Amino acid sequence: MQLRNLFIVVISLFFFKSFAQSTQYYSIGLESNSQYYVDDEVTGDFEEDNRFRSNNYLKLEYGINHFSFGIQAESYAPEHLLNYSPKYDEQASIGTYFAKYTRDKWDVTLGYFYGQFGNGLVYRSWENRQLGINNSIRGAKASYRPTDKISLTALYGNQRVGFDVSEGSIAGFDSNFDLSSENTTFQIGTSIVNRHQGITTDNTAFKPDTQAYSGRVQFAKNSFYTNIEGVVKTEDAFVSSEAVVYDNSLFYGNALLLELGYSQKGLGVNATLRRLENMNFFSDREAAGNTFNEQIVNYLPGLTKQHDYTLTNIYVYQAQSGISFGTVPQKAGEVGGQIDLYYKFKKETTLGGKYGTKIAANFSNWYGLDAKYNTEFQRLETNFFGIGEQFFRDFNLEIRKKFSKKTSGIFMYVNTYYNKSVIEEKVGEVNSNIVVGEATYKFTSKTSARLEAQHLWTKDDKQNWAGTTAEFNVNTHLSFFGNDMWNYGNHDKNHRDHYYNFGGSYSKNRSRFALSWGRTRGGLLCVGGVCREVPAATGLTFNLTTSF
Repeated sequence: MQLRNLFIVVISLFFFKSFAQSTQYYSIGLESNSQYYVDDEVTGDFEEDNRFRSNNYLKLEYGINHFSFGIQAESYAPEHLLNYSPKYDEQASIGTYFAKYTRDKWDVTLGYFYGQFGNGLVYRSWENRQLGINNSIRGAKASYRPTDKISLTALYGNQRVGFDVSEGSIAGFDSNFDLSSENTTFQIGTSIVNRHQGITTDNTAFKPDTQAYSGRVQFAKNSFYTNIEGVVKTEDAFVSSEAVVYDNSLFYGNALLLELGYSQKGLGVNATLRRLENMNFFSDREAAGNTFNEQIVNYLPGLTKQHDYTLTNIYVYQAQSGISFGTVPQKAGEVGGQIDLYYKFKKETTLGGKYGTKIAANFSNWYGLDAKYNTEFQRLETNFFGIGEQFFRDFNLEIRKKFSKKTSGIFMYVNTYYNKSVIEEKVGEVNSNIVVGEATYKFTSKTSARLEAQHLWTKDDKQNWAGTTAEFNVNTHLSFFGNDMWNYGNHDKNHRDHYYNFGGSYSKNRSRFALSWGRTRGGLLCVGGVCREVPAATGLTFNLTTSF
């Protein structure tokens, strides 16, 4: 705390002195997300303290010459929004701060910082306020570029946990070498990340340090490109979902990512394959299994299509990278991938019509690893090339068509298999089909209306759903919306519920205000393949973002 206060004083003095002279730039950003929760017959009575809750972020940045400084103040008053980490417990406090020096070949940061090595398999720290994630590291980071073809980065610190930092420390080194020629891209990189955390054990094989080593290659020529990265993680103790550390059950980890692609005008094909085995990596071992995505050192998103519609986001996949014993099914990781195809039918052709037609197809398929488990002694043996139980499958086809200068439409079909016992740890499987139709009409260059209709049908889980959304953009500043998800096919007639939301937003320059009222369906909220559980709730929501 004393170090933080000293840092703030120094920054304040520098601000005062610099504003008296000439400045290069400054920026101020404010974001406020507030909700007032009410009792509701569908989502239930609100039984927590403080019906009104608010998450607020004020970010200040200032730069002069080769220096830049930043502070992010945060307020969770009177409490944070539902299902955010209880460690965000301050009415108002400094969340992060940094001082940065950039000149010629050097880039040095002290305080809190973000970053990523390679594809993120061994290290990524980032902030996502919607998911309640802030995995920044407090410490020091230095990057050096001896030439335009070489970059080296070293870092050390402790991860942010609410308004504190992790017990375990993180040290890392990353190198990138660009060996490209005029017509060919060829880049290689290596990374190492070490997590150090003190231990108390009689097992001499259990070490306080765990390392993850990574090597990667990127190659592109003409219309083809490829990206491959491999990771080996040294032995670490198995940690149960109850945060119990078993120091006599030590396991190695590994990961393999392969991406292949081809693109040219009007056509694109991309395939991504990934295998993860015991790749959970936390700055504190005991954080394994936490539901708030705290203290995660690496970045392992679910590699599936990120859907835009409400019904297509009921059954979503999140990566299964860790080990679990005694559950059904038992897990050691995942293996699978996805394939994307994009094609545009040219204008003035049979399928293209006057304005052309765009199609996009995606297929993703994920399985558990083929492994033998000894639950009593917590041992396992995996078959590297084997495939175990199916976790998830998604096939979808999207067609985008412009019919006239004012009218355009989207049609989508989705077929999904969802293993609830894996993703939600609840008994059951779901096979579903979804169709979506969307139409947009532009009255003027600034005024438009959009209408969408959706339907999900399945014999499993809560059975059939219908959904609709209407949106009207009055101009570039003002818009209104309303949507509804109706579980009309629920086998329990008392729970054929509606989940509705309606509201509007107003934008002016760099400010945006949004207000809405409605019900939130409980389940997984996913952004970029990373998910968190959200509770069912009803109430009023207000959002404000502004910057200058």
